[in-house]
Amino acid sequence: MNVIELDKQYIAGTYARFPVQLVSGKGSRVCDAAGKEYIDLGTGIAVNGFGIGDTDWKNAVIAQLDKIQHTSNLYYSEPCALLAKELCTRTGLKKVFFSNSGAEANECAIKAARKYGELKKGKEYYTIITLKNSFHGRTITTLSATGQDVFHEHFTPMTEGFVFAQANDIEDMRRLVKEHKCCGIMIELVQGEGGVTALDKDYVKGVAELAKQEDLLLVIDEVQTGNGRTGALYAFMDYGVTPDVVTTAKGLGGGLPIGATMLGEKAEGLFTAGLNGSTFGGNPVACAGALSILRRIDEKLLAEVREKSAYIFAELENAKGVKSVSGKGLMIGVDCEKDAGEVIAKCMEKGVLVIKAKQKVRLLPALNIPWTELKSAIKILKEVISE
Repeated sequence: MNVIELDKQYIAGTYARFPVQLVSGKGSRVCDAAGKEYIDLGTGIAVNGFGIGDTDWKNAVIAQLDKIQHTSNLYYSEPCALLAKELCTRTGLKKVFFSNSGAEANECAIKAARKYGELKKGKEYYTIITLKNSFHGRTITTLSATGQDVFHEHFTPMTEGFVFAQANDIEDMRRLVKEHKCCGIMIELVQGEGGVTALDKDYVKGVAELAKQEDLLLVIDEVQTGNGRTGALYAFMDYGVTPDVVTTAKGLGGGLPIGATMLGEKAEGLFTAGLNGSTFGGNPVACAGALSILRRIDEKLLAEVREKSAYIFAELENAKGVKSVSGKGLMIGVDCEKDAGEVIAKCMEKGVLVIKAKQKVRLLPALNIPWTELKSAIKILKEVISE
């Protein structure tokens, strides 16, 4: 059997995979099993921020593998401590809980908000407001926090204690705060799986002010927006707000699984011994790789991300066959007159990998994608959209 046949026989059918087996690559170019080369504008859904086979990341991972690959959280680990320090120093947040994925990072944030509500107001203050069209993960509780009914099908009953506000409508948020006994508000600043839609800055500032007035934990889900993806280290830095909790994953690990829940002043003391845990959270190999990634996301790179973003928007906004372009930084959604699936398939034929978010073509290139490759890929995408 070939790999595709083995996959279909033995792996649960949860993924509608493209008919491509990726086997190797370097930077923003990947190769399939037949030897065909592609320019990658998907980066494993915003994970490979420095592309494939990044030398610095690989060396950091190998160096740690040569020391010890796992310790458990019963013992101290230098990469774990150094990564936590780097995250706190760069963000102004105070403490970090490490896990293995964005969903787990969000579960931790939900726990933090629930405990905060109990301590400050009482056990009945457990409701968390999230946004319609949001996406926060695939565990039962993070699905429950996700404001899209389609993700709730087949898995009811959902975890109670979540209500959904209309994005960019501060009055709707105020209404829900009054109607429910709330402990927190959790939002994505760019709704990725919801169609790559960025929230308005004034709205986000209004939400932050409301959370402060009502003594609610403000949680910002930066699983996809974080680690340079939007042109800031974390997207909240470009919105002029100070969250109480920030979650991240994806691009932090550079290809290895890691999640991080960063806790600010209001939340830093919420977790005491035994209140949360993770066997693999803070794994020294994953943390060593993440530290390599984070230390190289500097202002020079972020300026380059913003420049490349401006180029993509300028090329596509008025292009033939394009209805609209949305998003922020190198997290971009393209609403086409053609079906997105058709555009994706045709781009693949022509050697460019793009992915989907709802009805839009989604672009998530490496932060350091070379200009020549970016321009070649966007040229092909424009041709496909306009055909």
